[in-house]
Amino acid sequence: MKIAAVIPAYNEENSIAGVVAEINAISKKCGIEIIAVVVNDCSKDRTAEIIDVVDCVALHLPVNLGIGGAVQTGFKYAFDNDFDFAVQVDGDGQHPAEFIPLLSDHLKKNSLDVVIGSRYLDKKGFQSSMIRRTGIKYFKWLNKLFTGIEIHDSTSGFRMMNRRALEIVYEYYPDEYPEPEAIILFSKRGLKIGEVAVEMRERQGGVSSINSFSAVYYMFKVSLAIFFTFMRTSKN
Repeated sequence: MKIAAVIPAYNEENSIAGVVAEINAISKKCGIEIIAVVVNDCSKDRTAEIIDVVDCVALHLPVNLGIGGAVQTGFKYAFDNDFDFAVQVDGDGQHPAEFIPLLSDHLKKNSLDVVIGSRYLDKKGFQSSMIRRTGIKYFKWLNKLFTGIEIHDSTSGFRMMNRRALEIVYEYYPDEYPEPEAIILFSKRGLKIGEVAVEMRERQGGVSSINSFSAVYYMFKVSLAIFFTFMRTSKN
């Protein structure tokens, strides 16, 4: 079994080396081949320099594609290089690598195509801000409205997928708001999606792209994106 840990990275010089080291350590400890695949999204800091010397596959984008494009680049690499699974791991250190084997086990035991690591099943570890939790509850309702599936943490980027899912995201992956949109995409394409409880940390470096001021606007934009993804996939 071979797992690609896809790490989108934009200006993550303070945390990226630690994220890669943690993945390599858990791979060695568990005896599972987990390869860190870092996608440098045209960072302006030392991220590129760092990933060129640490033990990982370093992919450098010539222009900034944003989170969706960076993640899709990593997923394409995983598919083209015959990985069995790919797991998205944030470059800011929020996703503990120790839970990667749990995601893999849960996916296989439950015959899932996609498994999402959820902060809100057991409600342990870092729980995010109140305004973010409110938004996540809203997206939980919205996803259930469009798909009939109840996902407690639809904005979690800590998710693993098999080759069937990778083949789909190879062709198309949402751009600006990939995490909640992808649930609609996967559901409409007939994939089996599940969740498993994980604990997350506060970001270990970098700056969040979403703040309290922009949260309401974010929810509005994501709602539109989810609707258009639903309509697009309904026509296919």
